[in-house]
Formats: sequence, structure tokens, C-alpha cells
Amino acid sequence: MKKPRRRRFSMIRDFQIADFLTLGNGFAGTGSMLATMKYVASGDVTFLRLAFGLLPVALFCDFLDGRVARARREVSMLGQELDSLADLVSFGVAPAALAFGLGMRGGWDAIALVYFVACGISRLARYNATASQLADEGGKVKYYEGTPIPTSLALVALFGALSAHGYIGAALPGGAVTLGPWELHPIVLLFVVSGSAMISKTLRIPKP
Repeated sequence: MKKPRRRRFSMIRDFQIADFLTLGNGFAGTGSMLATMKYVASGDVTFLRLAFGLLPVALFCDFLDGRVARARREVSMLGQELDSLADLVSFGVAPAALAFGLGMRGGWDAIALVYFVACGISRLARYNATASQLADEGGKVKYYEGTPIPTSLALVALFGALSAHGYIGAALPGGAVTLGPWELHPIVLLFVVSGSAMISKTLRIPKP
């Protein structure tokens, strides 16, 4: 008796509606980064506004994809991995790129922003690795260990408000200081705090 032939995985055929929403999250985050680069290259604040505006779109897609997946009972490992990768782009790399675009370009700034993104990567990897252990009998995870990576949009909102009032570049609150060979904008330390909160094991945030 012949064994049933295993169906090969197809990226397009196996996509669910929720996965397209997840891609929308990643597209918006990538668009934000490109808009930030265009702002740095041209100085046109229209692109800076676009960079800020695309990140709430990413958050909306991120909010919606999980709910659509659960409502349609289409939760999958592919969807989980897609979600993590899209979140890293939109809520890790894109905010760091925005910070650079706003003027945090010193050597110490770069280290702080790289640390922030590394914390985001670690946070997402830890969640994927431990979700099954933290889940209850119904498969639902009741709390997050550390702050979820989308909380970085609180920083995006703060810097959006500052930039709207002209606090960009040399006008960033706190100015800049020279420490050894490199420059540091003290306000970049908010990204260090945000990243550290993501990887904390003592912070437990209820999961909606």
C-alpha cells in the first residue's frame, strides 16, 4: 500500500488572511525606514511625517492579525514566525532608524540603538521559545515576560511630538555631550531603558 504523498509547503498557497495583515505590518515598517532615509537624504519633512505616520498603521495590522487568526482558527507556526519578523522591522529597526534620522547619530547613540534592536530580537526569540510553556490549557499565554516590542511606539509618539515642535538635530532635548572619542545625545538612553524593559524577566505584563 502506497503511503499518502506529503503535500509540499507552498508559501503562497498556505498563506491565510491573517498572514497578509502581518505582511502589512512589515510593509508599513519598511516604508517607515525608507521614508526616514529619504528625509535624511533630502531634508524634506514630508518624508519624516510619513515615517512617523506609517508606524501606527503597522501597529493596527499587528493588532488585527492575531484576532483574525483566532477568529478564523487559522493560528499557525508560519503566522507566528511572520509576526515576529514583522514586529522586529516595525517596532525595533524602524524606531531606531527614526532616532538616527532625528539626529541621534553619535557613536554612543549608535551603540544605544543597536542595543535596543538586539533587545527586541532577544525579546521576540524568547517569546517564541517559551510561549508553549507559558500557555494555559487552552493554549493562551496569560502574560508577557518583559514589555512587548510594540511598546516602542510610545517612544515614537514622544519623538513625533518633539519633532512637530522643531526639536530635531541640534535642538533635541538634552543636547549632546562628548564622551571620549564619540558624541552622545542623552535622550537616546530612553531606547536603552525601553530595550532593557523588553528583556526583563521580572516585568510581567498581562496579555489581552
